[in-house]
Amino acid sequence: MVCFSRRLLAPARFRVLVQAAFALASLWVGWRFFLFVSWVLGRTAEYVARPAGIESFLPISAFMGFSRYLRTGRWDNIHPAGLAVFFAALAMALLLRKGFCGYVCPVGFLSNLLERAGRALGVNRELPERAARMLGAAKYVLLAFFVVTVWRMPLAELNGFLASPYNLVSDAKLLDFFLAPGAVALGVLCALAVLSLVVRNAWCRFFCPYGALLGLLALFSPLAVHRDAATCIGCGRCSRACPAGIDVQRKGEVRSALCVGCMQCAGACPVEGCLGPRLFARRRAPLLLAGVGAVVVFLAAWGWASATGHWHNGLPTQMLRLIYLQGLGV
Repeated sequence: MVCFSRRLLAPARFRVLVQAAFALASLWVGWRFFLFVSWVLGRTAEYVARPAGIESFLPISAFMGFSRYLRTGRWDNIHPAGLAVFFAALAMALLLRKGFCGYVCPVGFLSNLLERAGRALGVNRELPERAARMLGAAKYVLLAFFVVTVWRMPLAELNGFLASPYNLVSDAKLLDFFLAPGAVALGVLCALAVLSLVVRNAWCRFFCPYGALLGLLALFSPLAVHRDAATCIGCGRCSRACPAGIDVQRKGEVRSALCVGCMQCAGACPVEGCLGPRLFARRRAPLLLAGVGAVVVFLAAWGWASATGHWHNGLPTQMLRLIYLQGLGV
């Protein structure tokens, strides 16, 4: 029983379980939203309430709502749940490394599955350090573009976008994109999937601007992995286990913006006490702190938003249906 518990709570296994739970929740939200849109379009007669959690998949809208909140203190009442999830992701980064990327994001989970498939097929390769750094700059360029563009927008334009018909039904447009992607979009998605088979977590490491933002905030996190050089045997298992491609065995403290706090490096280390998380570079922390903390922060954000009216937009059902019909041009 004790042996089973240790295997279950091993960092890699625990991470997969948490990621799978959030992925299943995402699929359930997506299915409920599909049923809602079907009702809106008159394809089904049974009404299904729009799940507010679908707004978690609208990071650009959430970022723009965040920008307006910083300027005016007004919470976005169009996609309030999206802003709540955005704040939760920021909190995870500041407290727990990139906990959102490491445990919550379904794209990260899919990327991990592709990495495992690539390893099983024998096609997974690691890029040279210089090439990885050059590719990794892409996500910061994308992030800088979004930040500068949104921050320079006059408040009137920002309000106009948030209240625009496009933003009002952006979740339905995203659903349509995945249900019927164009040839170019399908080609890009397939290329990313193939790249992720060959290079582990390619999207997350090289192209995701959301992850880039969280990674920069994570640099200020009190939680970091520490390596005891005196007891390290240089086996390299920690570096091979890192999903972000960090060369852990060459560092005394892992404070990379790529670190997702998964602690798989510590779980792979064969030397007791050589590698593990610490708070403020001094105090030892539980191995699963980042994962458990990410779940707690997410649930706390959801509970607070639900209790204070910052989760659902509160629009009457028929008004919501009319908005979607108009926004979709039906």
